[in-house]
Amino acid sequence: MMTLPLVFRADARPFVVVGAGQIGTRKIHTLVKAGAQLTVIAPHVDASVQALVDSGAVSWQARAASATDTFAAGSMLVLATDDEALNTALAESARQAGCLVCRVDRTDDNDFAFPAVIDRSPVLVSISSSGSSPALTRHLRQRLEAYLPPEYSDLGHMVDGLRDKVKNSLAAPLRAAFWRQFMRSNVPELVLARQQDRANALAEQMLAGETPAMGEVYLVGAGPGDPDLLTFRALRLIQSADVVVYDRLVGPGIMALIAEDAEKIYVGKAMSNHSVPQDQINRLLADEAMKGKRVLRLKGGDPFIFGRGGEEIELLAEYGVPFQVVPGITAASGCAAYAGIPLTHRDHAQSVRFVTGHLKDDSHDLPWAELIHPQQTLVIYMGLSAIRVICEQLIAHGMSPETPIALVEKGTLPDQKVHVGTLATMPTQVEGKTIHAPTLTIVGSVVTLHDKLAWR
Repeated sequence: MMTLPLVFRADARPFVVVGAGQIGTRKIHTLVKAGAQLTVIAPHVDASVQALVDSGAVSWQARAASATDTFAAGSMLVLATDDEALNTALAESARQAGCLVCRVDRTDDNDFAFPAVIDRSPVLVSISSSGSSPALTRHLRQRLEAYLPPEYSDLGHMVDGLRDKVKNSLAAPLRAAFWRQFMRSNVPELVLARQQDRANALAEQMLAGETPAMGEVYLVGAGPGDPDLLTFRALRLIQSADVVVYDRLVGPGIMALIAEDAEKIYVGKAMSNHSVPQDQINRLLADEAMKGKRVLRLKGGDPFIFGRGGEEIELLAEYGVPFQVVPGITAASGCAAYAGIPLTHRDHAQSVRFVTGHLKDDSHDLPWAELIHPQQTLVIYMGLSAIRVICEQLIAHGMSPETPIALVEKGTLPDQKVHVGTLATMPTQVEGKTIHAPTLTIVGSVVTLHDKLAWR
C-alpha cells in the first residue's frame, strides 16, 4: 500500500483551502458536507461557495495567497492554486508548523488525499488511488454506487440503534455471533425493501434468542439470459438466498452468481416435460420458507409474463408466507432489442401483443382472428414447436403471407441467432434445421428493420 486509508472526524482540526478554482471548489463542498471548520483563501469564489460563505458554513479571506502566509499548528491544508512555486512554499511552511498538506498539483507531495466517497451515512465507502488517478476513483465510485442503494443508510442507522440493546442483552462472547447471524438473516433485505416494521420485529425476535419461524420467498425474474440484464435487486437476492429453486431457462452465467453454500433445487419446466409438477413447486416454496429459509424462486424472463409467477405466489398468500416479486426483462423486450427489432416504431407498429404458443392443455388454439391487426407487432412465446401451425393459421385468418417473421434463437446470449423470413417461407426455412430453445417469434413489419439495426 502506498497510503493508509483512515476515517477521522472532519471537525477535529481546522481546514484551510487555498484556491477556489474548479478543483478547490469541489474540495470545499466535500469538507463542508463532512462538517469541517473551514477557511478559504482565494481572491474570487463562485456562486455556490459564496452561498456557503453567506450561510456561515465557510470563512472566506478574499485575497490571493502569499508565500509568507502562516497557518495554525495542526491545521489540514489543501493547496489548490495553479502556482506550483506558491504551493511548494506554502507546503513547506505549513509542515514546519505541524500541519498536514494535500496538494492537488503534486500527488507525490501529499500527506493526505481525498478519496471518492459513497455516502450512505452513517456508512461511508471510500475509494482511493493514492491521489494518482482521481478520474479512476470517480469511475469506480459510480460503478459501486449502483450496487449500494440509498436504503443502506437506513440499515446503518438501524444497526447503530441496536448496539446498546445488544450490549445490554448479551454477554460479550455472544455479541459477535449475534451480529453474524443478524447480517445473514432477512433483516437487511427487509430494510432494503423498505419494510422497516417487519425488519424491526424480526430483529427484536432475534435479540430475544428466538429462531424466526418464517422465512420469505423471493420470486425473481432472471431476464432473457444475459447476466448483465439482471436488476440490482435480483443480483442481491441471488447472492443472499439459502435455497434456490430454478428452471431450465436460467443459464450458467446467472447460476454462477448463487452463493456456494446455497441449496439448489432444479424443477425443470421444459415444454411437455416438467421434472416437478407445478403444484409440487408451489408447495416446495411454501415448505422451505416455513422452515425459516430465504427461498429464491428464479425464473427466466419476467415471472409475471408467461412465467406462472402468479400461480406460485397464490399458495404463498394462502399460507401467509411473506414474499417479494422482482420483475425481470421479459424475453420479448430483451430478445427484440438484441436482435435489432424494435417492438414498436412509428412507421411500422403502434402496438404490440404478447401471446404464448403453448397453452396449459398443450394445444395451440389461439384466438387467431384477434391477432390479425394492422400496425401491430405480434410476439409469440414458446411457439417454436408449432411454427408451421402458427404461420398457417395467421395466413388463414387474413394476415398476408408476405408478413415478415423472425425467430430469435437463444436471444441475448453469445450464440444468439436470428432467422428471418415470411409467414409463407418460414415453415420451409426451419425444416431440417436444428433451432434450439428458447426461441422467440416476432411477427410484423418491424422485422424488416433487423438488417439495418442489428448490433450483435
